[in-house]
Amino acid sequence: MTTTTTNEIAAKIVEDHGVTRAQAKAIVEAVFAAITAAAVSDDETSIPGFGKFKVKHTPEREARNPGTGATIKVAAAKKLAFTPAKALKDALNS
Repeated sequence: MTTTTTNEIAAKIVEDHGVTRAQAKAIVEAVFAAITAAAVSDDETSIPGFGKFKVKHTPEREARNPGTGATIKVAAAKKLAFTPAKALKDALNS
């Protein structure tokens, strides 16, 4: 299993579309910035054929420290969830 970096995504854009490396890197960063801005605003980002990024809210809850058995409170939090589109699921499972 390998990890794809923003530089590798930008290199693929350069290869496929003939833009400069700097332009491709700016495009990739702009896409991620737009998704981040939407998430910070609690908005959903939908990319047809790829999937949706949506903020999920988890309420405050009680948990146990496995080492001591003490009960602790876990603060409410937000997380960014990704739901793949059917086309992406189909591509993964073909």
